[in-house]
Amino acid sequence: MSAMHTGPIPTLIFLSWLLFLTFDDHAVKGVAAFTSVPHQRSLRPALLSTRRRPIASSLTRMAHAAPTGSEESMKATFDEATNGVESFKRRISLLGSTGSIGTQTLDIIRERPQNFELVGLAARSNVELLAEQIREFRPAMVALEDGSKLGALEALLEGMEGDRPTLVTGMDGVCEVAKMDQADMVVTGIVGCAGLLPTIAAIENGKDVALANKETLIAAGPVIVPLLKKHGVFMTPADSEHSAIFQCLQGVPPGGLRKIILTASGGAFRDWRKEDLVNVRVEDALKHPNWAMGAKITIDSATLMNKGLEVIEAHYLFGASYDDIEVVIHPQSIIHSMVETQDTSVLAQLGWPDMRLPLVYAMSWPHRIPMHAYERLDLVKLGSLTFKAPDFDKYPCLRLAYEAGRMGGTMPAALNAANEMAVERFRQGEIHYLEIPKLIEFVMDAHRGDHKTEGITLDDILAVDAWAREKGREYVHVPQKQEQQQQQEREGLVGKADESLTLT
Repeated sequence: MSAMHTGPIPTLIFLSWLLFLTFDDHAVKGVAAFTSVPHQRSLRPALLSTRRRPIASSLTRMAHAAPTGSEESMKATFDEATNGVESFKRRISLLGSTGSIGTQTLDIIRERPQNFELVGLAARSNVELLAEQIREFRPAMVALEDGSKLGALEALLEGMEGDRPTLVTGMDGVCEVAKMDQADMVVTGIVGCAGLLPTIAAIENGKDVALANKETLIAAGPVIVPLLKKHGVFMTPADSEHSAIFQCLQGVPPGGLRKIILTASGGAFRDWRKEDLVNVRVEDALKHPNWAMGAKITIDSATLMNKGLEVIEAHYLFGASYDDIEVVIHPQSIIHSMVETQDTSVLAQLGWPDMRLPLVYAMSWPHRIPMHAYERLDLVKLGSLTFKAPDFDKYPCLRLAYEAGRMGGTMPAALNAANEMAVERFRQGEIHYLEIPKLIEFVMDAHRGDHKTEGITLDDILAVDAWAREKGREYVHVPQKQEQQQQQEREGLVGKADESLTLT
């Protein structure tokens, strides 16, 4: 195939656009622009209508394989895709540069300087690593969220040759980096709901977004959606699972999609017996069997809350009802997700568990750029792939995520904030592992009578987020020995005689 990408790739992109052109109004709102889809709406009518409707005039690149926009804008993107990988260069602002997503994004920029230029960095507090990144990449602007460490950063930059970057601090500074004029695209690598305001700043200033911060969309999807349409920005998913779905959907014809299948590694405790989870230590939860990730997402993977959050994200990204999003445990983490079509065919995206792969695709779409530093997949070496259904009793966080998603409105924001608080308290030793879902359910129960489902604003999301964190602080820790006894009683291992003896 020549550098002009003649042949099947342009055909697939063209088919993707045809798919968008045949969506009905609900699909354009639910898939292309993140607006709410009625929770009981089937995936089939939402995504697969063959009735033609005018496409929205705004430019919203969504994870359903193509942007929506005017005929001229789509032709421009098509022309860009056929001009070869050497013909494009994107200027990147990177939020969360010292974290796992950030450092892997810099690996990509380091390998492909002909395609990516780093113009902005934002980090929370790791001034030593941030100073190294500044010296190597020479960004125009750098934000340090923890302003108390600005002096330390300036000291580390003493003697730096050439122009030094503009230094800004606090969340306002992070938002400045997100909306800086020089940037074409913002990679959102900030962990948790802290990424919400910078993402909004990027969208409002017309920046394309490579979304590696799922919590922003989960908590504030109803707020993000209208902004994407209003400002005509493109958004591509950088999560491995949603990137896989994005890739699988390209070329699927109208009327062809039946189900989304999200794969999960099973996390650190996939081989543990449920009754042994009372003995989990923090260091145990931080040992992911396959992926190299940050602490919070690694613990979320252990509880399967990460997969639950991804279910909600898939609902927003692809307009799918929760009944049409399935989770399967896939211990090898080679198949990153799948889609099932109406003829029962299943399309899957495979690759080694390396976050740089979905990141580079989110940053470069619609191109496929050469990456030579990565190990190529060897199926013979791999040998076999296995799957099993998740145990909802062992992983109650997955059940809670489905429940919050089906309730909709502000409940996912409460779920997300409660989970962040629970993980923080677990890491600090304030609660034990089995109390993570209990704290989350405690907060959700308190929010049931108050959650909004319509007319949700950014202020609503921020208020629920703050309230849920405070409510999570009210959860009363149950001593681990008492929890272990309660677990044994639930398993029928302690008789009533022993129970009454214990209570006297």
